[in-house]
Amino acid sequence: MPTVASPVMMTTMRYGANPREDGRAEFRVWAPNAKRVRLRLAGKPEVEMRRESDGSFSVEAAARPGDRYLYVVVDENGGENKPVPDPVSRLLPEGVHGATEIVDPNAFRWSDASREPAWRGLALREYVLYELHVGTFTREGTFDAVIPRLAELKALGVTAIELMPVAAFPGTRGWGYDGVSPYAVQASYGGPDGLKRLVDAAHATGLAVIQDVVYNHLGPEGNYLRMFGPYFTSKYETPWGEAVNYDGAGSDGVRRYFLENAAYWVREYHMDGLRLDAVHTIHDRSLQPVLAELTADIDALEQELKRTILVIAESDANDALLVRPRAQGGYGLDAVWSDDFHHAVHALFTGERRGYYQDFGRPEQIAQALNEGFVYQGEHFKYWGRPRGTKPAGMCGEQHVINLQNHDQVGNRAHGERLTVLIPRGARKVAAALLLLAPETPLLFMGQEYDEQNPFLFFTSFGDPALKQAVGEGRRKEFAQFGFADTPDPEDPQTFERSKLSWQPGTEMWQWHQRLLELRREYVMPAERKCNTRVEGGVLTMRVGGLLVQAGLQPGAKVRPSDGRVLVESDEDGYQVKIFATDSTDQHG
Repeated sequence: MPTVASPVMMTTMRYGANPREDGRAEFRVWAPNAKRVRLRLAGKPEVEMRRESDGSFSVEAAARPGDRYLYVVVDENGGENKPVPDPVSRLLPEGVHGATEIVDPNAFRWSDASREPAWRGLALREYVLYELHVGTFTREGTFDAVIPRLAELKALGVTAIELMPVAAFPGTRGWGYDGVSPYAVQASYGGPDGLKRLVDAAHATGLAVIQDVVYNHLGPEGNYLRMFGPYFTSKYETPWGEAVNYDGAGSDGVRRYFLENAAYWVREYHMDGLRLDAVHTIHDRSLQPVLAELTADIDALEQELKRTILVIAESDANDALLVRPRAQGGYGLDAVWSDDFHHAVHALFTGERRGYYQDFGRPEQIAQALNEGFVYQGEHFKYWGRPRGTKPAGMCGEQHVINLQNHDQVGNRAHGERLTVLIPRGARKVAAALLLLAPETPLLFMGQEYDEQNPFLFFTSFGDPALKQAVGEGRRKEFAQFGFADTPDPEDPQTFERSKLSWQPGTEMWQWHQRLLELRREYVMPAERKCNTRVEGGVLTMRVGGLLVQAGLQPGAKVRPSDGRVLVESDEDGYQVKIFATDSTDQHG
């Protein structure tokens, strides 16, 4: 029988502004820290809001989509703060300090649920992720400008794009991890409708969309949440500022704010999943950890919407608890970023040993990362000065997301150098073969597929002069200890411009990636997601699915003959790699 599309869901939110067809809107904000709250609609007298028993304030007023408003918050001492935007804003067209614009969440006409067959998402084992930053992916730096490139990504063999955070951040240039309004879609990218157009177009192309979200901290400029409620705690620290209060006094409302945000991206923007930033800095000692509550909510939403929705964690802890089922005491996430493969490959091929690379560099670690996902499973980690990791018992290959480049590993270098300029192309071909034919879930960073030469730098556009200076000085001091004296200024617009892609699909390296992804679809995706990998004489041998991969990990290392049929090979810069179809599983003649 043909798939019957589920009806289009009409959406509203508990908080924020919900417009009605009668020309009025309902406004509600959770503000237990406030004594009084007034609604200031543009061009209209202020309206006192009614306090509710849970610390919320609400009011109904004549207002339509496109109207703008602010809240005037009076604290418990009677002090009146400057008017600020709604903590649950869908759009901040004037920036993070400006008024909230009312958005009708049901005005956009989606096509993904109405076409035949209706979009139902992808299974985890089908994912080939492509991480992109909207602002630098194209010259225009908008959601709409991404759309024409989706066909190229599909042709490459990518199955999903992963958007770096798009929640509103200060200015127009930023990575997105300093966002301060988790519900507002960055206006300079194209706002809510622009994001919806991109997701709808991606689904029409056959690509899933994962949204990167930040639930461990908020940025330093335009962060007005503390004015409304106990969103932050001094019990814990993060490297980027105050920790979110998930387990202290008043945390029920805080948890609800972020849990509803997760559902919001899935429901209103049809996201196929979420990537949770740095979950090792989400501090929560509750009996029901917020991460477990989040995955339970998403599982329920998945059943309601009848499509596959993934939750993927970024964590440097190598903690299998994250993906262990909730019924077994885990958090129930679908997958976790596993850094060890990146670190092992990078350290071996570049020879770098600074920072966490001091714990890597042995060829056997690449084999272990491919076989088990985690290299460190409780062993002493010199960079931390203590043990790191757990046994990956119960985890399957696709639950590890691995990469050779990502925004952190490139952008947090002093000069944003990509692997493209650090190692020979022959070595890059070897590394790409291991990444894309591994049983783990591979992630490409934008431009990696064609050997992008431009750097990906750290850039910001804060409005506060003191903050601008502090960020630049902090960056210089951070890298001065490593001997870098000329670190690019994050606030310089040219730092942002230099990070934009040159976009060169069709190069020899692009074709190499495309062929490897063809082999992945044919041989690796249908197979059991595990491999048998070993290293001998500088040559790595990996058996995965119906493939035998032999790769030289050092110049001059020669791969051994095999009885299998050669599917693809490269011998460049002294680095050899050959990929064979094994006799026992070769079904392709």
